[in-house]
Formats: sequence, structure tokens, C-alpha cells
Amino acid sequence: MAIKFLAEDDRPREKFLLKGINSLSDSELLAIILRSGSREETAIELARKILNSVNHSWHQLSLLSVKDLMKFKGVGEVKAIAVATALEIGRRRAAQEVPEKSLIACSNDGYQILRKYLSDLRTEEFWAIFLNQSNRVLHFTQLTHGGINQSIVDVRILFKTALDHYATAIIIAHNHPSGNLRPSKEDLEITRRIKEAGKMLNIQLLDHLIITQNSYFSLSDDGLL
Repeated sequence: MAIKFLAEDDRPREKFLLKGINSLSDSELLAIILRSGSREETAIELARKILNSVNHSWHQLSLLSVKDLMKFKGVGEVKAIAVATALEIGRRRAAQEVPEKSLIACSNDGYQILRKYLSDLRTEEFWAIFLNQSNRVLHFTQLTHGGINQSIVDVRILFKTALDHYATAIIIAHNHPSGNLRPSKEDLEITRRIKEAGKMLNIQLLDHLIITQNSYFSLSDDGLL
């Protein structure tokens, strides 16, 4: 159904899903928090009235108390608390420093991130680190876990996760509970498959790490990538 045929209170949510949060106006954002208006006006009309009262200033709106917000017809205690809470979350977010993403400059950097998750396991697990264009870590996660000798990774899941996090490069890793650092034929084959799949998506495979209890092996450092 086209957005124009929806009830006005439903349009901001549908617009959010179809076009993204950046497509919403201030009144549409506030209307989503309010959820509904009154008998005389929609949530969007109520949101406009509230924003007009503070000259469309989110800062001025954040200074209103719950009692101040409840003076608007259609705003009960629950709605007023929801608005005040959303604005407080925004204030706290603005006050926080954006954490610096870890930089991967060499194979040891990747090893230091994953060693605490992989070094002491008795069964194999397959992990991946997802990076941006500056080789800073966007995300890292376990993808599979298996038996004593192998852990099979689904290449489709690997690259879906990479795309979900807008990664442009990945580092894959798995552990060898046996303590043997050398890659097996299966390790080399899955590395080849992932590298080739990455070329199609323009997502570079930077390394494949094999991690044991006390050390690691880098296929990139050893010229096997």
C-alpha cells in the first residue's frame, strides 16, 4: 500500500521502513514517539503543535517537564514520559565520546583481538573480523563451531554479515585444538573460496589466522593468501 493511502499516524513508521530515518521530519520523529494524537488531531498534528511551542528547538523541548508536556491535549503521563525519555537518551548520547575503533595494522593485531576467545578451546570455532576502508574494526563474531578437527563456515553467512556491517575487508580465523599451527588442505581451500567470493563483492580478505593456545599462524604473512 502506498504511504499516501495510510492513516496519517501510520505514515511516519512506514516512511521510516521504506526510506530510512533520515527521511523523517522533526514532527514525524516526534509523532512516532507519541504514537497517537487525540480525537481532534493526529499524532503528526500534535507533534507540530508541540514543536511550534518551542520554536522547533529540540533543546527547548528537552527543558519541558512531564507536567509541561501534559498541558497539551492528547498528551497523557505515559506519552510525556516517553518524550522526556527519548530526549534524555539523545542528551546522554551527545555527551558520550565516540569510542575509537581498533586498528588492524598487522596479523598480530588480529590475533590479540581473538586470542582470548579461541586459544583455550577444545573444539574448533570459526571467527571473522570485519573492517572498514581504514582497517578499523567494525565488528567481530563467531560464525561456526564444530568438532575437534574442523569447523565448517558458510561463505554466504560470512559475507552477509560483512555486508550488514558495511565492511570492505575481513580477517578470518579459526583455532587448532591440536596445537598444530600449519594449515590443512581444507584450511587452504576455504581460504581460496572466501578470497574469490570477496572479489565479486569487492570485500578483501586480508588474512586467515590459525590460533593455538600459545601462538598463531598467518596465511598472509606466510605468502599463502
